[in-house]
Amino acid sequence: MSVDPEHASVNGRKRSQRPQASHHEVADELRTRIRSGELRPGQRMPTQAKLADEFGVERGAVRQALRILQSEHLLTNVSKGAPATVAPGPGRVRLAVGPEAPPQPTMVALTPRIEAAFAASHVRIDALCLTSVSLNLALGGPLRLIHAGRLEPAKIDVRVLLPSRNIDLAFPTAVAADASAGDAVHDRWLAQRNAQGQVLQHNLLALRATHGIDVHVTFRALPFTPPVKLYLLNGAEALFAYYTLGRHEREIDHEHLETYDAEGTRSMLFAFEQGAGLRDTTFVDQSTRWFDALWETISSELHLTA
Repeated sequence: MSVDPEHASVNGRKRSQRPQASHHEVADELRTRIRSGELRPGQRMPTQAKLADEFGVERGAVRQALRILQSEHLLTNVSKGAPATVAPGPGRVRLAVGPEAPPQPTMVALTPRIEAAFAASHVRIDALCLTSVSLNLALGGPLRLIHAGRLEPAKIDVRVLLPSRNIDLAFPTAVAADASAGDAVHDRWLAQRNAQGQVLQHNLLALRATHGIDVHVTFRALPFTPPVKLYLLNGAEALFAYYTLGRHEREIDHEHLETYDAEGTRSMLFAFEQGAGLRDTTFVDQSTRWFDALWETISSELHLTA
C-alpha cells in the first residue's frame, strides 16, 4: 500500500485532509485499530456514515472494507443497518507456522507476531522493506502495550534495510517515460521512506526516556530495489512476502500520474519458525544469514533526510 507518510497514523486520528482512500486502505486502518486494542472486542464500530466522512469515501467503500474485516473474523454483524461489532478476541489471533500454514495479508499477520516478539526481555527485529510503512503500523500495538505496562522488554534492537535514495528504483516508478514524472514519483517515495523511518525511530527511542528501555534503531541503505519484504523476529521467526506490482494512479503534487507500484500492506506474508521442522528452521537460518550479509557488505550508511 502506498500511504502518504503524514497520514500513516496508527492512533486512529481522523484523516479528513487525506486524498480519497480505497476500501483496502480503509480496511487496513480499521484492522490496525482492532489489532492494537483501540477498538475492543465486543465494541460497536462507528456508523458507516461516520466512517465514510472520516475517510472521505462513499459508503459503498466503507461496506467493502467492513466485509473484508468480517471475512478475516475481525468483525461481526456487518450489514447496511446497525453498526458492525468487533469480534471477540481478535488481538489474540496468531499466524500459524509450519508447512501447512496458510499465508495471510501483511497487516493481518504482522501485528500479532510483532506483539508476541515484544514479550521477550531482549527484542530483536530485522526488517528489509521498501518504506517501513507496514512495520510502523505493526509497532503501534506493542508500543501501546508497553505504555499500558502490559509489556516490559529490557532491551530493543531494530535494524532496517531500505533502498538507497541514489538509485533508480525498479518500483515505484512512472509508467510514462517522462523525466519529470519519474522524478516526482521518486521524490514522493523518498519523502515517504524518510518520514516513516523518522517516526519509527522517534517512537522507539522515546521508550528510553519514558520506560528506561535500552533501545537501538539503525538504518542502512541498499543499492537495489528489494523485490521482497522480510522480517526477522528475535532470531526465531522469519516472515516473508513478495512485492506484487500493479499499475496504479497516484496523485502527486496535484497531478494524477500512472505508476507501477506495490501495495505492501496487502502482500501475502509467509511465516517460518525455528523448531517447526527442517523446512522452517533452514529458512529462518538462511534468511538471517542473507540479511546479515547484506547489512555487513553492500549496504551503506543511511540518513533519513531529504
